[in-house]
Amino acid sequence: MIQDIYPKKLINHYDAGKRPSQTSPVLRFNDKGAFLVREREVEGKPVMCFPERKEFQTASDERDFTFLFTIGTEDYFLLENTALPVPDGCEYHSIREMRANGWGPKDRVFAGATALQLYHWYQNNRYCGRCGTPTVRDTVERAIKCPHCGNTIYPRIVPAVIVAVTNGDKLLVTKYARGFSQYALVAGFTEIGETLEETVQREVMEEAGLKVKNIRYYKSQPWGIVDDLLAGFYCDVDGNDEIHMDRFELKLAEWRSREDVILQSDDFSLTNEMMMRFKEGREPR
Repeated sequence: MIQDIYPKKLINHYDAGKRPSQTSPVLRFNDKGAFLVREREVEGKPVMCFPERKEFQTASDERDFTFLFTIGTEDYFLLENTALPVPDGCEYHSIREMRANGWGPKDRVFAGATALQLYHWYQNNRYCGRCGTPTVRDTVERAIKCPHCGNTIYPRIVPAVIVAVTNGDKLLVTKYARGFSQYALVAGFTEIGETLEETVQREVMEEAGLKVKNIRYYKSQPWGIVDDLLAGFYCDVDGNDEIHMDRFELKLAEWRSREDVILQSDDFSLTNEMMMRFKEGREPR
C-alpha cells in the first residue's frame, strides 16, 4: 500500500521552529492540488523528485517554509507562496497522474499525498470558523488557533470504510460512476453517530442492495488525498445475493470469481490489497 515504505518511515512529530537546509525537499501546490515535481528516468523507470530549498532563492524569509514531517532522514517542507518562479524542469502533476504514469519511488508518492492533506488543512483554516478572525499557527503542537476566541483546530481526519463482500468463492466488485476508472470495492464515509460496522452495512445496502453478516476487520490505511483514514472489512452476503446497484454512485457492480478478479494497476491502495487477498484465497475467515 502507499504507506508501505520500509525501511523508511514517516515521522510526523511537529517542530514549528525547524527550518530547511538547502537540499530539503519542498512541496508546493497549485489551486487544483497538483504539486511541483521533476521527472527523471533511473534504470528505465520513471522517478519523480521534488524541488529543493536552494531552488527558491528569491524566498528570503525561511518562515515561508512550513515543516511538515520527516521520511527516513529527509525533512519535508511546505511552500505556500505560489508567486515564486517555478524551478527549471519542474511541472505541476496530480497524484492521479503519478499513479497512472507509474512514477515512484513510493515514499515520495506517500510524501506528496500526506503533504496534500496538510496543505488543504492550512488553506481551509486561514480564518476561524467560529468568529471569522484570521487564525495563527501554534508553536507547540500541530494546531491552528484563533487569537480572538481561542478556537483550536486540528488536522481533519475522515473515517471511511472499504468493504469486500464475499459470496462463497465470488467477490462483489464495483466501478465508480465518476473519477477513478479501475475495479474497486464498496466504499463510503462514516456518518455522525455511526459505528464502522454500521457504515459497512449501510454502504453495502445503499450501493448494492445487499444485506451482510460476519463483518470482520482487516486493516487500515491513511489516504491523505481526500483526508481519509480507511478501515478495511470483509463480510459475507446475508441471504438474497441479487444486486440492486445505485446508478448514481456506480456504473458497475457484479459478482466475480477469484480467477476473474481484475486487480488495479499499482499496489498503492487498501482496496487492491483486499481484492488480491481474495483472488489468492487468503482473505480472513
